[in-house]
Amino acid sequence: MADHRDSQVELTSAQTEKLLQFQDLTGINDLEKCRQVLDRHGWNMEAAVHDTFNENEGQPPVFEQPVARPAPPRMPMMNMSPTYQRVYTVARRRPQGWLAWGYFLLMLPFRFTYTTIRDIFMWAYRLFIPDPRRIVRDPLGDVESFIAKFQSLYGENHPVFYRGSYSQALNDAKKEIRFLVVFLHGENDDQSAEFSRTSLCAPEVIDFLGARSLFWACSVEFPEGYRVSQALRPRSFPFVSLICLREHKMTVVARLEGVVPADELIARLMHVMEENEPALAQVRADREERNFTQTLRAQQDMAYLESLRADQEKERKKQEERERKEREEQEERDKEEAVQRRKEELARLRIEKASTIPDEPEDDDPEATKIILKLPNGTRLERRFLMSHSLEDVYHFAFCHKDAPDEFQIVANFPRRVLPCQGTEEAPQVITIKEAGLGKSEVLFVQDIGD
Repeated sequence: MADHRDSQVELTSAQTEKLLQFQDLTGINDLEKCRQVLDRHGWNMEAAVHDTFNENEGQPPVFEQPVARPAPPRMPMMNMSPTYQRVYTVARRRPQGWLAWGYFLLMLPFRFTYTTIRDIFMWAYRLFIPDPRRIVRDPLGDVESFIAKFQSLYGENHPVFYRGSYSQALNDAKKEIRFLVVFLHGENDDQSAEFSRTSLCAPEVIDFLGARSLFWACSVEFPEGYRVSQALRPRSFPFVSLICLREHKMTVVARLEGVVPADELIARLMHVMEENEPALAQVRADREERNFTQTLRAQQDMAYLESLRADQEKERKKQEERERKEREEQEERDKEEAVQRRKEELARLRIEKASTIPDEPEDDDPEATKIILKLPNGTRLERRFLMSHSLEDVYHFAFCHKDAPDEFQIVANFPRRVLPCQGTEEAPQVITIKEAGLGKSEVLFVQDIGD
């Protein structure tokens, strides 16, 4: 709990406000989790809200795309044997006529012996050398190799193959809510060759599959095809399965084994598709409703965020206006305090300088001179000084009067000049009245030079 309190103290007021708003929007009770989400999005409220809703809906994030290399697509959940699955099996053709039956019966022992010995040999061989088809290293390469081989054997007129792995085909069929037709070709199998040549390459089958489904195919001799055969478990080849989305799972709704004629293949696939089309229509409707809800929610969130930003902008402007007024008031107070300090300082200086003014000489003193000072407000100041007194003493005499300006200079009229009443860096010693060329009686003017 102490750590939680410490982490909350580190937040600024703006971050705390965003944290509470994010909690209200998302309904997440854990404040620490809310903070982690906002931290991950750089405290971008819009990005954090949208990605949180997308995560809840099972959608990928919009504002925070992963930088790592994407993993291969996972195979969606499968239902291999639903109760409503249709299974069609076409038995191998029996021999026709006595000659064919005789040949069949004559070769039966040899075929049985050959098959048995081959199976035993392959079983023993696999004990020491595992089947290389069990390791799928390049599923896309396997599919492309099969397509190239198929075209070399049966020509360019064939259904449009899905050029991707089985997992990708399943995911795309699920995403697009389409039927997926899977064809597994058995190498060294006459029936697979016959089915490919006579049924799959028939123009009506090509048109039907292209218009109604995705079509994925591979040979069981390739690792990718072998892996799929291990999942679908066909009993014989050629093998065709029809897969679609049912009850949130990709479901094998039909299995066809054997050489199915083109017209029968179309009829059986169409029949199963019509049986399952209502379920797909319901899935499409549910997805559209969910997408509409997400879009509506996103629009509402955007509207809320826009309103929130507008309110924040208004509050920011109000805060700036308050701060501006506070600064102006503070500047005014500072000026008043500065003026007051200046007045106090001048009062102190006047008292201090008054004590430095020399005593006024007698009227009959031969070294005395009468100085008349005219202040800016018309007041006349009159006092006697000795010729040896400094001009600074005259300046202090005027400075200590209550009507004198705070900053001024003393000017003589004939000739007009400013008397050097204060020392400078070049001449720190102020000259005397006599050195300034003033006579026994002088009228000087106090000139205000303050602001």
